[in-house]
Amino acid sequence: MTRVLVVDDEPEITRTLAINLKAGGYEVVTAGNGVSALRAAAEHPPEFVILDLGLPDLDGVEVVRGLRGWTTVPILILSGRSGSVDKVEALDAGADDYLTKPFGMDELLARLRALGRRSAGGTDVPAVELGEVKVDLGSRRVTRRDGRAEEDVHLTGTEWLILEALLRHPGKLVSRRQLLTSVWGVDYPQDTNYLRVYITRLRRKLEADPARPRYLINEHGMGYRYQP
Repeated sequence: MTRVLVVDDEPEITRTLAINLKAGGYEVVTAGNGVSALRAAAEHPPEFVILDLGLPDLDGVEVVRGLRGWTTVPILILSGRSGSVDKVEALDAGADDYLTKPFGMDELLARLRALGRRSAGGTDVPAVELGEVKVDLGSRRVTRRDGRAEEDVHLTGTEWLILEALLRHPGKLVSRRQLLTSVWGVDYPQDTNYLRVYITRLRRKLEADPARPRYLINEHGMGYRYQP
């Protein structure tokens, strides 16, 4: 049975999560603070971690860093904080996704399933289909179906790097800082205009309706997500 570690200091939320996760077929381990969370993760290694940022002892970001010191387990952040700074910091520390309180259980379970598919798939994503567009990561080729024929879609080197960073993490929010530093280097962590320009270009080349993107999704103030 798939084990989920739920870390939250609010008993009502912990109880609600535990009931719904168990009903969904998960085994649930709970912790009410950061220290007990790290101990529980070591003693009962989970397949997923659901982590509240506002813990009474350690900040949730420190828990993420502690876990990332030895495990790649998918981490879903829960946050009641309205600003994006803390969530971005958690994502940059190694968290995989986030939900803002209050949230719906259906969405939380869907996020877990998406993280599970990503985890099972690893980093080997040879080809991805975005509607009529096929992206072959192995051959670094993008084609679009036009009836029975295929036509090549040209991407610049920068466009390719951004697209690959998103496609290799399906369903995961990739923060703006992560994208900027991975593509342009550590000297460009704040230059978000670069990303907006290139994401717009990618949508024009890959999305059926660039004004209403289906696959390359913007999470306002946070980053971007490839939605399978």
